[in-house]
Amino acid sequence: MYRYIKRGMDMMGASILLIVFCLPLIIIAGVLAITQKKVLFTQQRVGEAEKIFLIYKFQTMTSAKDKQGELLSDDERLTKFGLFLRKTSLDELPQVVNILKGDMSFIGPRPLLVSYLPLYNSVERKRHLEKPGLTGLAQVNGRNNISWKEKFRWDVLYIERLSFQQDLEIFLLTIKKVIGREDVSQQGHATTLPFEGHHLK
Repeated sequence: MYRYIKRGMDMMGASILLIVFCLPLIIIAGVLAITQKKVLFTQQRVGEAEKIFLIYKFQTMTSAKDKQGELLSDDERLTKFGLFLRKTSLDELPQVVNILKGDMSFIGPRPLLVSYLPLYNSVERKRHLEKPGLTGLAQVNGRNNISWKEKFRWDVLYIERLSFQQDLEIFLLTIKKVIGREDVSQQGHATTLPFEGHHLK
């Protein structure tokens, strides 16, 4: 029953956010269009029931390459404005469109790369029993400063105790994390380290 109520709240919340953040969205898009020529970053991610969808984010890195034609490291390609967007979580705002489309929810396990699918074990795959979220239990319990093993533990726990009370707690803790700019990235890394199959026991 709560799943149906949650979808309704997602629709209403996403609609309100689009109205409230309309001006900031336009300003950010304008700055990116002028400075980087590319506004949105799109990528295939895994959603509920392992359905593949296209996620939207604001572009935070350039496409700069070395002399061999290979992309430079994430640290070298991350722009100052991109870093600001990441620290304030404003780069995630376009995912409101994903929520309206039904690809995502405000709260749930974060949607991960398609290439990770063969690496999950049966326990880890439970994270796909619900819609992925803009924020989740793992994000308020360490976000990018915890291991993949810990992230998956939180993701599975979220699925097992799905409830309005849990979502409300995550929502309030997310606001605290965003305001405090906590756990944005791992020490010494501009982006999250890739998952390489460190399975749950």
